[in-house]
Amino acid sequence: MTRTRRRRPTMDDVATVAGVSRGTVSRALNGGRNVSGSAQSAIDRAIRKTGYVINPHARSLATQRSKSVAFILSEPQDRLFEDPNFNLLLHGCTQALADNDITVLLTLAGTPEDRARVSRYVTAGHVDGALLVSTHTGSPLIDELRAQDVPVVACGRPLGHERDVAYVAADDRDGARQMVGYLVSRGYRRIGTITGPLDTSGGVDRLAGYHDVLGESDPNLVATGDYTQAGGAAAMELLLDRAPDVDAVFVASDLMAAGALAALRRAGRRVPDDVAVAGFDDSRIAAACHPPLTTIRQPLSRISTEMVRLLLRLIDGEANAAVILPTEIVLRESA
Repeated sequence: MTRTRRRRPTMDDVATVAGVSRGTVSRALNGGRNVSGSAQSAIDRAIRKTGYVINPHARSLATQRSKSVAFILSEPQDRLFEDPNFNLLLHGCTQALADNDITVLLTLAGTPEDRARVSRYVTAGHVDGALLVSTHTGSPLIDELRAQDVPVVACGRPLGHERDVAYVAADDRDGARQMVGYLVSRGYRRIGTITGPLDTSGGVDRLAGYHDVLGESDPNLVATGDYTQAGGAAAMELLLDRAPDVDAVFVASDLMAAGALAALRRAGRRVPDDVAVAGFDDSRIAAACHPPLTTIRQPLSRISTEMVRLLLRLIDGEANAAVILPTEIVLRESA
């Protein structure tokens, strides 16, 4: 026994039932430009009557849109799972894009080989735009995407590209000023800092905020970190070796601050009695530290939303823009 497969309703069927041309139906399905209100109503009724379902692949061919966006993380794969900020940004961007029926493609560009592969894929037109996260100075990725007119929004100030790339950033410099000013107000006098990588805007701007408050302080009080827990521990050990009288430390990320706390415990230093510790991010790590971490909260959820908003505007042909969002201090037991 055989069954005749029912033919799927087509755009021609919709046009026939609605009493309009196929071209009118096509325009109605792709934004409604030059379609009268009565024609649109007739087409809507015909779609319901025929059971016509829009073919998203056909629509993408007609509109030259893939309905997908690349989320490009310029870090090794293990950083995606270690640093909770990346997961929050990915979740927020995915949700905001899903609300616009757009798919997110997670891509990692932590090595030159990965970057070249991601660049080839994105510039080949497989996505409508790109969200760049943790971009480092000297990476050719931004130039490669711009050369092919790929709409791009960066998370954080894109060093050297502030005038030609859209971006969303927390006010890193002001956040650092808030925290170091707070430590000064608490009576700490030998305040060290563990910076982020100095080829990223977060590393540069949070160090600048530290210097805004303290001036060009003792260079022995500055250690460079890499936004990892192990890097924070190593930098804290270096600070203790070079400046054993340090009584407070501002750490440029909560993850590094967790490493610094571990290093202080191993050295027999009590927090905050001997050394106060303050972080940056207010990630889930901050409240889980022992003692819980005083830190600067950056609005990652809003950063994600704003990144998507700017990218959708760029995809629609609008100009680059920048959004800088305020931070706030969160006081806990570590300082």
